[in-house]
Amino acid sequence: MSTIGKALSWKSLAIFLVGVAIFVAALYADRHHQLSNILKSWGWLGIGAAILLMVFFCMTPIPSEGLLVMYLKVYGIGWGIFYAWLGSTLSALLIYILARTLGVPVIRRFVSEEKWQQVNGWVERKGGLGLLFARLLPIPAFVVNYAAGMMSSVSLWTYVWTAAISIVPYYIGVSLVYAGIMGNNLYLLVGIIPILIVGAGGYWLHQQTKKRTYS
Repeated sequence: MSTIGKALSWKSLAIFLVGVAIFVAALYADRHHQLSNILKSWGWLGIGAAILLMVFFCMTPIPSEGLLVMYLKVYGIGWGIFYAWLGSTLSALLIYILARTLGVPVIRRFVSEEKWQQVNGWVERKGGLGLLFARLLPIPAFVVNYAAGMMSSVSLWTYVWTAAISIVPYYIGVSLVYAGIMGNNLYLLVGIIPILIVGAGGYWLHQQTKKRTYS
């Protein structure tokens, strides 16, 4: 790994740990539902703030699962998933615009050569379907967004629909697991299934990528 790549890895790890710390602090602060009640009391302003916060988190290495759980707690499973999904999709769109505006040399600083080759390989072989497969690889979603946004062969429509669809099974799985933890064990069991399927599918695709790389 190059010196730049190592520096980016350490920075990403630091941002990730900060995000985890923020998430834990938020859950602790909301143990008596103060934050949840405040967010509810803001009405549409709170919803807008929630969506914008998800947009920001999804553009960085900071894990967004904590926000998803918070939204499920405040808005319920249906609306919680929708607001989180909307924020995630808007963040992907914003990354696409940044990639096309700032250009490849700037954006490539955020994507390692290995990750770039993995995403690019699937797009070259399978087009839009390949990008959907790439989004299922064990690569952070924001990295795939930056990589795909730089590729001239990826149209805006292909970029957006793959981003919008690929996150849905995971969000549904996390939401069902949350519902199960809150009291219904059946939801917990059902929720684990899509997460395992996505994880297994991503692992299989990753193995196929490695075989093609070293063959």
